[in-house]
Amino acid sequence: MKEYLFIFLRGVAMGAADVVPGVSGGTIAFISGIYDRLLAAIAACTPDKVIWLLRGRFVETWKAIDGAFLFTLLAGILCSIVSLARLITYLLDEHGLLVWSFFFGLIVVSVYLVGREISRWHLWTVAAALGGALFAYLITVAAPLSLSVTPLNLFIGGAIAICAMILPGISGSFILLLLGLYTGVLQAVKGLDFGLLGLFALGCVAGLLSFSRLLSWLLQHARNVTLAFLTGLLVGSLNKVWPWKQTLTWRTNSHGEQVPFTEANLWPQQYSQLTGEPSLWQAGLALMVLGVVLVLALEWWGRRASA
Repeated sequence: MKEYLFIFLRGVAMGAADVVPGVSGGTIAFISGIYDRLLAAIAACTPDKVIWLLRGRFVETWKAIDGAFLFTLLAGILCSIVSLARLITYLLDEHGLLVWSFFFGLIVVSVYLVGREISRWHLWTVAAALGGALFAYLITVAAPLSLSVTPLNLFIGGAIAICAMILPGISGSFILLLLGLYTGVLQAVKGLDFGLLGLFALGCVAGLLSFSRLLSWLLQHARNVTLAFLTGLLVGSLNKVWPWKQTLTWRTNSHGEQVPFTEANLWPQQYSQLTGEPSLWQAGLALMVLGVVLVLALEWWGRRASA
């Protein structure tokens, strides 16, 4: 029971991270020590397991896919998303600078923790790290689309976003934001619109089952290069979560509200001068440090629980 309580709490942390556009639940899975187990369990969910179920081999199927682990983790993620969606939305609207400061510290220390797992640096690992950083950076500066919330778009958006959710450094929520589907999905979660959520979930399942096998294979056969790429993703994503920003252009969302379209990063002093608002850099710095401390504590807890 103690083991699965810890797994449930990891799921809660992953769900909270996935709600925020710019933070990945995959980062939480990695630093809490369950990343390889998660990928292996998902990759085990192959079509032949459906045949097993049809033949009544329930117990064997459950063990083959590490069902108790997946069910407990998913329960934590779903509980977190449903319960924290409103709170995260409120905090981002009312205290966005402080929220982004906390997550900036979280990702900075995650760069160290993921990079530490690389046993040997060479030309290919350096190239992979640079490629990952460039890829993540280009995603963060990409102009958002304005896709309508249709069944097909929800299915495709779910398939793409779930791939990002299991990658440290790329946020599935941010991918939905780029596609213009983030608000629609969040409203469906708030309103418990099971029709829309079901289509989105089907897309997530399709993307997850296909991508997790590839990523699991890469970690087994080219671990150092893959980890270097993941480290680069974290570095490149820092551009998105930098707290002090100036909005350059605005767009109108599906609810007729004006929301930021393109933004530029600023130093805290520049932020105060250009926006006329307090930079709150002391509180921001304190929350960055808090994020670092919490991640280190989570990583220590993960290693101890695994042991």
